[in-house]
Amino acid sequence: MIGYVTLGTNDLARAEKFYDALLAELGAKRVMANDRMRFYGAGPGQPMIAICTPADQNKATFGNGTMVALSAGSKEAVDRIYEKALELGGTDEGPPGQRNPRFYGGYFRDLDGNKLVAFVMG
Repeated sequence: MIGYVTLGTNDLARAEKFYDALLAELGAKRVMANDRMRFYGAGPGQPMIAICTPADQNKATFGNGTMVALSAGSKEAVDRIYEKALELGGTDEGPPGQRNPRFYGGYFRDLDGNKLVAFVMG
């Protein structure tokens, strides 16, 4: 159902270093790029994440209540992705842990303040 999600940035070079390293932890890599956008994917037909400078050339801002969920596949992967995000300069929004009997997640913000969660169900 979801084709891709875009996250705004005010510093594309800084954001691409963050996402190149972070999304590699999920087996994703940069699959398309243009002058203001970088798309990342893990395989054909899979949803993608794009980072971009806004088309209207105004400042990029994050949405309060907006969050991107990264399916990590295991608790160990959640822990690894969360730690990688912090290592890359991201900020903590809730360390990895069991949130309910079927959901384990670690919450963080990227360098532009966009909120993400690495999670596993089951």
